[in-house]
This record gives sequence, C-alpha cells and structure tokens, in this order.
Amino acid sequence: MPMAFRPITAKDRELIDAARETLRRRYRPHRHTVSAAVRTSSGRVYTGINIDASPHGPCAEPVAMGAAFVAGERIASIVALTKRGREFPVLPPCGSCRQLLMDYTPDATVLLTDRGKVVKAKARELLPGPYLSA
Repeated sequence: MPMAFRPITAKDRELIDAARETLRRRYRPHRHTVSAAVRTSSGRVYTGINIDASPHGPCAEPVAMGAAFVAGERIASIVALTKRGREFPVLPPCGSCRQLLMDYTPDATVLLTDRGKVVKAKARELLPGPYLSA
C-alpha cells in the first residue's frame, strides 16, 4: 500500500529556507554538502551540516538534532537538503537517519521528496519494520 504523503505548509517552507541558507553559507565540496534544519515544539529552528570524514561522518540530520537536544528541545519537524548547481533539492533521510528519528522522535514530521514534489510524513511512517529495543 503506497504511503499517503501530506502537502507542505508555509512553516515547512520556512524550515527548508533555514536549511538552504545554512548550506549556502557552509557548503564545502567534499566536506559539507548536506544541511538539515529542525523545528522544535517551542518553534525554534536549529540547523546542522554533514561532516564528511573517513570512513564516514555523521549526516546533517543528527548534527541538527543534537543542537536542539543540547538546548533541551523536542523535535517537531525536520528537513535535509543538498546543493546541485544552483538548486537545493530536499533529500529523504537515509536508513540510518530514519532509525535515529524513530528512536528519538517518531512523531516528528519529516519533509522529503516524492516524485519530484516536496511532501511530508511522520518519521514512524518512513521505516517499515524498525529495530525496537526491548
């Protein structure tokens, strides 16, 4: 059964803009190529960038989530994007980030693309058969 994605709102577009601005400022080929932004339940926005390291550094989503968690916040929504030429397309979270979202904030709204259109879904809807610790 296909997932029922929901359309994004003006607040969701603001979150995309925050991630885009972070990547515009911090983009470094082969170092920082993805940014993420999270909106918390208080309404504050935190951003982060990926950290490319050998063999593999953290994605942008856990960096942004960590910034919010350090401030004592709860994640309400999240988006990640990359830079391709002059475009900043929204990215779906990787499998590892989907599990992280499931572990820490399963009810958060995740912005992602579906057939070229930005949509949203709950984090728990994006990972069929997640690992759940006892």
